[in-house]
Amino acid sequence: MREIEGEAVSCVYLRNMKRRSFVKASLTGTAGLLSASAYASSAKAAKNEPEYYELRVYNFKTDVQQRLVEDYYKDAAMPALNKLGCKHIGVFTELKPVGQTRLFVIITYTGIQHFASVNTTLDNDAEYQQQAAAYLNAPVSAPAYERIESSLLKAFAHMPRMNAPAATQRIFELRQYQSSSEAAGKKKIEMFNYKGEIDIFKRLGFKPVFFGETIIGNARPNLTYMVTFEDMAAHDAHWKAFGSDPGWKKISSVPEYADALLVSKITATFIVPGSYSQI
Repeated sequence: MREIEGEAVSCVYLRNMKRRSFVKASLTGTAGLLSASAYASSAKAAKNEPEYYELRVYNFKTDVQQRLVEDYYKDAAMPALNKLGCKHIGVFTELKPVGQTRLFVIITYTGIQHFASVNTTLDNDAEYQQQAAAYLNAPVSAPAYERIESSLLKAFAHMPRMNAPAATQRIFELRQYQSSSEAAGKKKIEMFNYKGEIDIFKRLGFKPVFFGETIIGNARPNLTYMVTFEDMAAHDAHWKAFGSDPGWKKISSVPEYADALLVSKITATFIVPGSYSQI
């Protein structure tokens, strides 16, 4: 009798163990499915995230410094950044500099997480560190530059990806609109995104390269964008057409969108790409 009772207890124990193993396996499988789903959602969100642009402006005293920094981008930074997924990197000098030109560099990132990871990766890239040594380790007696001014821009919703133009001879105009308040700055961005201002630029042949809100940088709140022309004559003709465009007149005639309320300062800089520039 005791043997039969012992066998019964053993059967119950085995059934309970199997049940627990099944439940554990089911929960583990479910967790795996949830993790995969969360990963897929995260990847999808990153894919739909607007691009970010890093704008660096180098100030020099001599052409020796300028050559060193240009060689750094051409031979070290651009190849390394391209391998890390930064597809469009633009390097520009001023069209008509006063004294030694400044160097304008634009680096494109797929999203904010991409931006955050790139510099850490470069710090641990032995090949990059070797190629960039002259720039990175320039002595205090012969610095590579005088100062770098940097801004981080978030692409506008209506143009979330850069449109790099064909590699032809042309000039670029980098424009910054400063606003007197953050509310005014958001209102101006609203005109570009949702009231048709970007579409007017495209329709009139400005060939806009990017539009970005400055998230980190000087003179905030501001937005920065880049358009391109064959030459200064084409620039003048395009802006004349913009000012008289019926679509622009309709938008700008709305009292809440008056430039006097939304834009406190406009800065325009004319730049030309280096022969190796990817924009």
